[in-house]
Amino acid sequence: MITVVLADDQELVRSGFAMILDAQPGIEVVGEAGDGTEAVELVRALRPEVALLDVRMPRTDGLAAARAICAGTSTKVIMLTTFDSDDYVYDALYAGASGFLLKDVRRDDLVHAVRVVAAGESLLAPSVTRRLIADLTRNRPRAGRVAELDALTSREREILLLLGRGLSNAEIAAALTVSEHTVKTHVSNTLTKLGLRDRVQAVIAAYETGLITPTS
Repeated sequence: MITVVLADDQELVRSGFAMILDAQPGIEVVGEAGDGTEAVELVRALRPEVALLDVRMPRTDGLAAARAICAGTSTKVIMLTTFDSDDYVYDALYAGASGFLLKDVRRDDLVHAVRVVAAGESLLAPSVTRRLIADLTRNRPRAGRVAELDALTSREREILLLLGRGLSNAEIAAALTVSEHTVKTHVSNTLTKLGLRDRVQAVIAAYETGLITPTS
């Protein structure tokens, strides 16, 4: 069962999303919050697999709540907003969020997003992720990350490179002529060594370490 906490200061939005998700097999909304402070408290108490957070909320906004949740729990975060702004996406990804949705998302896409993120995948499509991260690292470079690659084996560097290009586990397995189980092991080891939560952060790391450049 995928457990979910919803946080939005608009009760109608919360209840609408809750109705959609609770109607799905294998998904249960275990808590609802009206602001970011309450969202963080609920997540810490209930430890859901996924938290859906509105970007703009009173007391503590969604981005600050996402940082607290991602730093202190294993809950995966999906950000919700009515604003299609790259800045929100960038800030959400750096906060540790695994995905980003507009509030007018279709019912099926909302359900799919929760299932994908709960499974440990990134929500953004590979082509969108690459574009966003390329822009992000071009405009907001972070120095000192190149040395982190020294912790990886040559195979793990290959894995990070392919993750950065947006490949799925199945596509990586085909490219390296290994099993998907082997790929999953390498991905897990790579994320652990670099202190990364998920594949979205792996894409960021691939660019910030210079393993991939925006023009490559």
